[in-house]
Amino acid sequence: MLDFERCKDKTSGEEWIETSITGKPLLTTPQLNKGTAFTLEERHTFGLIGKLPTQVETLEQQVDRAYQQFLSFKGNLNRNIYLNNLMDANQTLFFKLVSEHLPEMLPVIYTPIVGTAVKKFSQEFRQARGIYISYPDRHYMDEVLDNRSQADIDLIVVTDGEGVLGIGDQGIGGMDIPIAKLMVYTLCADIDPTHTLPILLDVGTNNRELLEDPMYLGWRHERLQGKAYDDFIEQFVTTIRRKFPDVFLHWEDFGRDNARRNLERYRHTLCTFNDDMQGTGAVTLAAILAGMKVNQQNFSQQQIVIFGAGTAGTGIADQIYNAMLREGLSKAEAYSRFWLIDRAGLLTTQSENLTNFQRPYAHDVELLKNWTLDQAGSIQLIDVVRNVKPTILIGCSSVSGAFTETVIKEMARHIHHPIILPLSNPTEHAEATPKDLLEWTQGTALIATGSPFEPVLYQGRETPIAQCNNAFVFPGLGLGLIATKAKWLSDDVLWETCRALSEYSPALKDATAPLLPSLQDAQKTAKHIALRVAQQVLKEGASNLPNNTDLSSLISHQQWLPYYVPYRYRMPAVCQDPTFR
Repeated sequence: MLDFERCKDKTSGEEWIETSITGKPLLTTPQLNKGTAFTLEERHTFGLIGKLPTQVETLEQQVDRAYQQFLSFKGNLNRNIYLNNLMDANQTLFFKLVSEHLPEMLPVIYTPIVGTAVKKFSQEFRQARGIYISYPDRHYMDEVLDNRSQADIDLIVVTDGEGVLGIGDQGIGGMDIPIAKLMVYTLCADIDPTHTLPILLDVGTNNRELLEDPMYLGWRHERLQGKAYDDFIEQFVTTIRRKFPDVFLHWEDFGRDNARRNLERYRHTLCTFNDDMQGTGAVTLAAILAGMKVNQQNFSQQQIVIFGAGTAGTGIADQIYNAMLREGLSKAEAYSRFWLIDRAGLLTTQSENLTNFQRPYAHDVELLKNWTLDQAGSIQLIDVVRNVKPTILIGCSSVSGAFTETVIKEMARHIHHPIILPLSNPTEHAEATPKDLLEWTQGTALIATGSPFEPVLYQGRETPIAQCNNAFVFPGLGLGLIATKAKWLSDDVLWETCRALSEYSPALKDATAPLLPSLQDAQKTAKHIALRVAQQVLKEGASNLPNNTDLSSLISHQQWLPYYVPYRYRMPAVCQDPTFR
């Protein structure tokens, strides 16, 4: 593990870093490298004289140069590669640069460009980051985890690469997702990156293209299933709990069935969270809460159509369902307001291969016998819209253009401000474009998308488009949980997260404004969410902190900011052989 410690004098507030690392190793350690910002004194102390250009620069000067370098690259994939290389060279400079250009750069390091990077992971591999736990290495999992760079870990993002965004099984390439997620945690909530760990569980892949690719870097084996897979996950969680008892474990991009099973299996034994289910559900619910306030309606007046009944779609439904119960609807009343559609059509009691989590949303086919259908025996999206008259339409299907002009105009006939959320990533998989949605609804639609879209010029007015970006949810949620060392993550905490985010909706002041804040407000929003999360954690008794804890100060002290501090040399804990150079 890296030998360094960040210190602070409690009286004066002076900060510094103590380390025994010198020379070239110091310049190649991204957590410590300051590049041309090392002072002359530090260059003498740490053996850097002659290893750097003469000029001593400030962080701000380095940011200016890095931004010009960023702009010099053509294409967002090349810019993604540049930013990741910068992260591998100088962590502080990376976070300072991106934080100053967050709306411009977040889509480059996160969705949608990260999906392209995942596909090219093996071809573009340059620098190892994070921990890879391959199934063949399961017998020495402790050793693998002990090889991490940092000792203290507060946050882990883990994936097995089976359900990456809208592009499916990407095997070991899925590692780019935890890496990107952890960047967002730091950029939006100032979580200390030296206390985070991305992990890839390499359990094989069913992607034949990858298995036949001579450059593929993962375990060349069909994806593990059944008891062998569950036992491997159990071993992983048990090891994590033993080594990091207070860790917040974030599951990301697991396959549909495994994602839900893993979350349900472990959510009551440690503080854990699945962003595809709970994060997507929470940010979508926040947008809906804001939209209902604009429409001056409540949940009892909603009919909700979800096109795409997989992990994300049912996760969103679950979040909204729980909110309906909080508003006083019975379970039967709440379920009756959902209409979930998968590849075969509307989920009904006669649908084949219903999963346990889809079954509560399946409608009795007998109650639908008087519906007018385009094709007998097949209930598709347009049929549901005509018969249900939905107030809310959500897309999680990855089917580009699924929200057709016919569908949208039919919906808009029955509600003045239809809430339409085409959430599929990446951009080319979106169910509709905001431009079409505004034109087809004569500018009345309340829209939030999964991918970022440019503002739309409609009737001479530029309309910003809200993004249902999970980056509005998980950073603040994680900050609140980490600050309080929460023992679990409850549905009540998620509800407070949704409410806190919805309160920042610009649409509450102007119905033509976006349903969700802009990325420029992501940090402010995250801190607001973190405080609400921390308050709920203490209310539930899910933390050992006393109830009178000053949570605002606690959260502020938890946060890490990208700036340089002076370095001081300390002798290594174990002296090396003096003959070794």
